[in-house]
Amino acid sequence: MSTTPHFDRIALIGFGLIGGSIARAAREQGLAKEIVTTARSAKTRARVMELGIVDRVVESNAEAASGADLVILCIPVGACGPVAAEIAGHLKPGAIISDVGSVKAAVVKDMAPHLPASVHFVPAHPVAGTEHSGPDSGFAELFINRWCILTPPEGTDASATEKLRAFWAALGAKVEIMTPEHHDLVLAITSHLPHLIAYTIVGTADELAQVTSSEVIKFSAGGFRDFTRIAASDPTMWRDVFLANKEAVLEMLGTFNEDLSKLTRAIRRNDGEALFEHFTRTRAIRRGIVETGQDSAAPDFGRPHEQLTKKP
Repeated sequence: MSTTPHFDRIALIGFGLIGGSIARAAREQGLAKEIVTTARSAKTRARVMELGIVDRVVESNAEAASGADLVILCIPVGACGPVAAEIAGHLKPGAIISDVGSVKAAVVKDMAPHLPASVHFVPAHPVAGTEHSGPDSGFAELFINRWCILTPPEGTDASATEKLRAFWAALGAKVEIMTPEHHDLVLAITSHLPHLIAYTIVGTADELAQVTSSEVIKFSAGGFRDFTRIAASDPTMWRDVFLANKEAVLEMLGTFNEDLSKLTRAIRRNDGEALFEHFTRTRAIRRGIVETGQDSAAPDFGRPHEQLTKKP
């Protein structure tokens, strides 16, 4: 455990899965003398106080950001610009301003014009999460051995970027630095397109008149269950993601549609060789993900009870 806090005061704007997990992990690792947060509703603010994870819960974003050394926006990407404008006049000179959104170029475009030159803007994306949301959904272990991508705009102070890198590393994350544009292209295929496909497949199953809802639920195989988990993610967050990263998602979606057409032709023509070649190639990707520690090779369906009861 760290004995010297990395920051005197951390402000978390928004307190759902990510904000709550940051607060829990930062508290557990002793990374701040004080953690301040806010949330949109009085009910959520009251619940955060009950949890006892932070030192103060305040009503306004400006009040939360005032005097903080590190301010992290844990809100949907579509709200980042307006909130940056709201807190700009209250930011402490030398403070680091960051976020947790899964789109970065739009966040830079929306936030940077509002932020004073006296602060350091270092956008971030912790590539971690579950389908759950709300103040009770967070847990300190969420970021352990997961990637956090930093996308500092050109000219960002290197020491500020390093300080934020060290912060995320202390939360357990592996940290990578890249440009906002490259981040958005990579995440379009690894995260955004899979979510779009999941929403589509689950929606299609829901619309099939010849298959009742109870049968869809009762006979869900592993693949469909995984899709339902992904499709249960926060609709506001994902609406904003697709609109903010529209160009990259459309580019990946075009490529996906071309590949889907190839598979359609192979099935129609009984081309087993083409199907086998494709499935063999994609199977290797799964092996690579397991080998790099991004997932486990442990079986899903039929796991021992103790594995099923572990926190996600």
